[in-house]
Amino acid sequence: MTGPRQPTVVLVPGLRDHVAEHWQTALSATLTAAGRAVRTVPPLTRDRLSRAAQVDALQRVVSDVDGPVVLVAHSAGVITAVHWAQEHHAEVTGALLATPPDFDTPLPEGHPSPEVLAEHGWTPVPRKPLPFPSTVAASADDPLAAFAQVVELARDWGGRLVELGPVGHLNPASGYGPWPQAVALLEQLERT
Repeated sequence: MTGPRQPTVVLVPGLRDHVAEHWQTALSATLTAAGRAVRTVPPLTRDRLSRAAQVDALQRVVSDVDGPVVLVAHSAGVITAVHWAQEHHAEVTGALLATPPDFDTPLPEGHPSPEVLAEHGWTPVPRKPLPFPSTVAASADDPLAAFAQVVELARDWGGRLVELGPVGHLNPASGYGPWPQAVALLEQLERT
């Protein structure tokens, strides 16, 4: 007799293209090697900055999964997941939300302005509690969000805050490829 099937892990990247060195890519390989079902929301080739298009892309992946899912989102993918949760209902057992950006404050040069983000539907960022358990992983020195702002987001979403220390934006530019702690955080989330 077998136990309940593990949820499919749905990876929700930010607004970047596929990056082979990114921790989500490494996590996908690790989980797949361990026999987990993993799906990744593909990067958009059109309407990349459209919040609605990003949410629709996530919905297409989730609706194609037979059974429960657990979301693992990074950066703008966190904001995509939070918007998605306000609009769609699915069997989500939890979400690991890593280094969400602060879209209400001007981002560093090279990133969209608050006006562009608003124009494309990203703001206001939903602040209602999420309808599933969540873990929000926060960096002490993220160039895209002040730690205090991420603490507020975690509180508003009803999530458990995990302080990562000074990890930048937890991406290859910050020196992060594989992020082994993601596996442990995912396991903790799935036990709640």
